[in-house]
Amino acid sequence: MAKDLYNTQADQQAGNSAEPEDTVRTAVPPGKPEEHSEEDGHNHGEKPHTEDDGHDHADEDEHSDDDGHDHGGAETTGWKSHWDLLLALAILGVLMVLNFGFQYVPAPWPDLIINLAAYVLAGWRVLDMAWRKAKRADFFNEFFLMSVATIGAFVIGSYSEGVAVMVFYCIGEWFQDAAVANAKKSIKALLDVRPDKVSVLRNGNPLEVSPAEVQVGESIQAKPGEKVALDGELISESASFNTAALTGESKPDTKRKGEAVLAGMINLNGVAEIKVTALFKDSKLSRILEMVQDATARKSQTQLFISKFAKVYTPIVFLLALGVCLVPYFFVDNYVFQTWFYRSLVFLVISCPCALVVSIPLGYFGGIGLASRHGILFKGGNFLDVMTKINTIVMDKTGTLTKGVFKVQKIQPQDMSEEELVKLTAAVEVNSTHPVAKAVSDYAKEKGGLAKATDIEEIAGHGLKGKVDGKEVLAGNVKLLKKFNISYPAEIESVTDTIVTVSVNGKYAGYITIADEIKEDAAAAIKAMHQLNIKTVMLSGDKQAVVDNVAKQLGIDQAFGDLLPEGKVEKVQALKNEGRHIAFAGDGVNDAPVVALADAGIAMGGLGSDATIETADVVIQNDQPMRIVVAIKIGKITRKIVWQNILLAMVVKVIVLILGAGGIATLWEAVIADVGVALLAILNAVRIQRIKFDDTQP
Repeated sequence: MAKDLYNTQADQQAGNSAEPEDTVRTAVPPGKPEEHSEEDGHNHGEKPHTEDDGHDHADEDEHSDDDGHDHGGAETTGWKSHWDLLLALAILGVLMVLNFGFQYVPAPWPDLIINLAAYVLAGWRVLDMAWRKAKRADFFNEFFLMSVATIGAFVIGSYSEGVAVMVFYCIGEWFQDAAVANAKKSIKALLDVRPDKVSVLRNGNPLEVSPAEVQVGESIQAKPGEKVALDGELISESASFNTAALTGESKPDTKRKGEAVLAGMINLNGVAEIKVTALFKDSKLSRILEMVQDATARKSQTQLFISKFAKVYTPIVFLLALGVCLVPYFFVDNYVFQTWFYRSLVFLVISCPCALVVSIPLGYFGGIGLASRHGILFKGGNFLDVMTKINTIVMDKTGTLTKGVFKVQKIQPQDMSEEELVKLTAAVEVNSTHPVAKAVSDYAKEKGGLAKATDIEEIAGHGLKGKVDGKEVLAGNVKLLKKFNISYPAEIESVTDTIVTVSVNGKYAGYITIADEIKEDAAAAIKAMHQLNIKTVMLSGDKQAVVDNVAKQLGIDQAFGDLLPEGKVEKVQALKNEGRHIAFAGDGVNDAPVVALADAGIAMGGLGSDATIETADVVIQNDQPMRIVVAIKIGKITRKIVWQNILLAMVVKVIVLILGAGGIATLWEAVIADVGVALLAILNAVRIQRIKFDDTQP
């Protein structure tokens, strides 16, 4: 409510202006990932919200950006900006001491003037906002509600109670502003680690400049303890970096010459020289930071419900308060207007929905911030809700459950030498981005270089075709040989490692086996999923023998191999037809159709792929499958705390509303209950940010 209460000038101005799988290859350059539409269920194209979206008790449609409830901004949450409220509190305190301690009450006129001064000091912002909203025919909001209740208290002579309601209401709003501002700051601080200055080498000399001034291709230096300012490629022979700001892990990561270094990493030893590969605004850290900031504005279904609820709730409360005041006239023999008018004022004060509409977004801010600290990026509070409903996790294999770092294990040529088989295969495979193809081409480079291939053709889900030294070469999986009616030894079908089969001029020429390694925490992650009663499914383009071997080691419930991209879609659709809520974890690029079909798309190792950040709903910044489980747990905790706040607020308000209508609760009880519930809800929401998880244990 900071902008509404404290940025009144701005408000007045606003008011005056009306992953690739094992055998699914992609030729270079890779195609643009399939874009999501709003019909995907992921709403990637959703119109971005401003930060002011988060807290609106009144009619959101009529609010401008400055008219929203932005509980943020240090300039509006410090005590110096609330001197008038603190002075009003002091005056109220003195009057209470005189009244209850010394049984002294000033004469009527001095009493009115002193209380009126305290009232204006505390509530002038509320009164001003209520007036400007009333001019726009917006009467059903908490500002108008509080103004009516407190002015009514003065009319019937309950001066101190009117002041107390306004003072404690504004103090409650102050604490709410501070809590939300701190939540937003903590989210931004998690990733906003971009240095203001960078040392760039120009004419052989280091020069301190703004990172925004550095161009692609220039070289920068990072001294020990400094943060890398821009994405780039390491020029130095080696360097160690702390990647905590990006992955949530503080363990050193050693990079070798030619490897990628990302903005936000902290150089641990020696001066590292880096060749810049992306502008400051295009760095992955900048894009991730922007994504997290946008996430705080994308509302969950619970938030949207509460916003709609408040629009209906507030006018109903006004009508009920009016009924409390007037209806007893027809049924009560000794009806006294002042008595029932006072009860209606109590009704208005306790009915303010602030506790609901502040603590709920605050809970989601906390959930997003907690996830970010664990290297998990949610694209919105809505996906925190989605993760709570997941009962099936579908995963691809390479890069998700396995490391995706393939090494050549065995070369089995037929009617040619090993060197010739590697040479022909690598010449074609170097044109693919798939990790299996990269393993073959890297092996060939180590053994003496690569031959040149022409007429490269990608055969989706099968492999590649090309010409090398005038020979037609096919390199891919067994399905590729079948497609071209090339006979091959039956023993190939029983090989359990990933295999690249090769034919030359229409004749089988041999095969190369590639081995991948299962990630250290993959088995623990599957076990943890089962403990949460989540079904696990693995889909792969690799042959069934390889898939079955990995599934057996990890304890996965179902595993399907030999799948083309459309086959994966069919499997996921079949699961959805069973009524299951599905999260798909993969690289998010070639599997875009499956990501779109799933209720939640989870990108593994999102820092390695720009397209992943764009398409996924949840990004796991390192490659740990256990973080999928953590993401689900964070979603469940967030939802639990949010609903605790909803129930707490509703139960207390209903009780005090009944007591107020019955004449038992006074304005004092009403304001204490209202502010008290709001503060309890805020404290409950804030504790989300202090929860810790063990990312290695189920």
